[in-house]
Amino acid sequence: MSNTYVLLQFGSDPFSFRFEDLEGRPACTVYQNPSVVKVTREAEWSQQHPDIMGPASAFLYFGPANARGYMVYGNGEQTSMSNHLRQKKENSSSRYFTTRTGKELKWKVSPQKMECVDGRSTVAAWELSQPEDVFSARLILKHSALSYVTELLTTLILNRMAVALNWEA
Repeated sequence: MSNTYVLLQFGSDPFSFRFEDLEGRPACTVYQNPSVVKVTREAEWSQQHPDIMGPASAFLYFGPANARGYMVYGNGEQTSMSNHLRQKKENSSSRYFTTRTGKELKWKVSPQKMECVDGRSTVAAWELSQPEDVFSARLILKHSALSYVTELLTTLILNRMAVALNWEA
């Protein structure tokens, strides 16, 4: 992927961790407060990339026993988590979501590696680290993903949560 950005994930709990860039700047923080998870795109990282657009945060509201609930980007309208975990084919591990600007993207989901695809182009790839690494996972973002990076990060996190909670499609 040309024009790429690398974020390192520290922490393996999909409900509470952080991403940092290679210079150690915080890029995104995920924090759980009982039934709400807040995803925050950090200003220190965002200011390094003028092409970043969209909301700086997202809130994931869970139902009883961590059931799927709804989510809100910034101060926007709430939408069902299921709308961001759409499955088009039965037994497929791919999950689709639509950005706030109407672009449909697909996450190819597995416990070890996930790829976000825009048509035929991979715009992001997340992969668990090796045992000798000091970080838990690595996320590589293509420059074109910066315009919807909060949505991409939030749906990555939501897909990781869905795997951890064994949510069915």
